[in-house]
Amino acid sequence: MLAARWSRLNFSGGVARNLEEEVGEPLRRFCRKSVDVAATGWGSILPGKSIGDVLANIYDDDLYDGVTLQDLPEKPQFVFNATNLQTGRLVRLQKVRLADYSIGEILNPRIKLAVAVAASSAFPPVLSPVQVDVDFNAWQDREGTSHFGNPDYGRSLSLTDGGAYDNLGLETVDDFANVVVCDAGAPFSMEPEAASLWPKQAMRALDIATDQSRGLRKRLLHTEMKVSGRKYAYAAIDGNPAEFDAPRTLQTESAKTRPLASIRTRLNPFSDEEQGKLINWGWYMTDIAVRSHLAKTASAPTDWPEPRFALD
Repeated sequence: MLAARWSRLNFSGGVARNLEEEVGEPLRRFCRKSVDVAATGWGSILPGKSIGDVLANIYDDDLYDGVTLQDLPEKPQFVFNATNLQTGRLVRLQKVRLADYSIGEILNPRIKLAVAVAASSAFPPVLSPVQVDVDFNAWQDREGTSHFGNPDYGRSLSLTDGGAYDNLGLETVDDFANVVVCDAGAPFSMEPEAASLWPKQAMRALDIATDQSRGLRKRLLHTEMKVSGRKYAYAAIDGNPAEFDAPRTLQTESAKTRPLASIRTRLNPFSDEEQGKLINWGWYMTDIAVRSHLAKTASAPTDWPEPRFALD
C-alpha cells in the first residue's frame, strides 16, 4: 500500500502528513474483510479462475486499483519476494526486474502490483500457487543460472509465499547498510507429547524445518552485521522490551503483549481492537530496537499510535 500511494504522499519536514489517509485507513478497512474465504470459495467454483487469481483480483479491487510495478517510484525501491515452486528459489518482483537466479531476470516487468502481493502472500497450500505468465523471450541470462532458455521454467511461474524460502526477507537486503528487520512470524511452540497421526507429524516436521531456517537466517544476520560493521536493528513480535537499552517512557504489560505473538496470520477479519493492539506493539518494539541500535539520541515517545488500545 505504501508503494502504491508513495507518489500521493505529502512530505513536510521528512514526515508524510497524509500517511494515515492514504495508507493506514485503506489497509485497516481491508483487514476487516474475509479475504481468504472469499478467494478460496470463488477460486474453487469460477471457471478459468484459480484461488490465486481471485486473491490478486481482491487486492486490486480493494487496494491497488490497477497499479502496476511500473507505476512504482524509482526510489525508494519496493521489492516483493515470492518462492518459485518449480525451482525452489526466491523470486524478486520489483519495478526494475523480475528475477529468479536459476532462470535469469526480466527487466521492467509488466505485472500488476496486486499479482506481486498475491504471490508474496499466497500461503501454501490454500492460497497458492499464483500463476504468473511471462514473455519467454524477455529473459536475460545471468551468471550462475541453471534453467535459462528452458521453456519448462521460463513461460509461466508457479509462485507461493515468499516466506517459504526466506521468512524474514533478508536475502533481498543482504548487502545494505542500516537494516531494520521487523519479524512478525509466529514463534515456535513446544509440544509435551508428539502426535502419532501422520498428517500432524508431517505438519510438525514442517514447523521444525521452518523454525530452523528462520533461526539460521537470524544468526546469519547477526554474524554478517558484526563482521562487516554494518548497523541494524531487529524487532520481533515475541520480543522482550527489557532486553533493549533504549530508555522507555511508555511501559508495557506482558499480559497484553504476550498473546499478540501467537495471533492468527490468516487473511480473515481483524477487529479494531486486534488491529490497534498489533499496531501499537509493532510500533513499540520497532521503536525501541531502532533507538537502541540506530538512533540512540532520539527521544522516547510519550503517546501510543492507537491510544484506545494502549498496552500499558
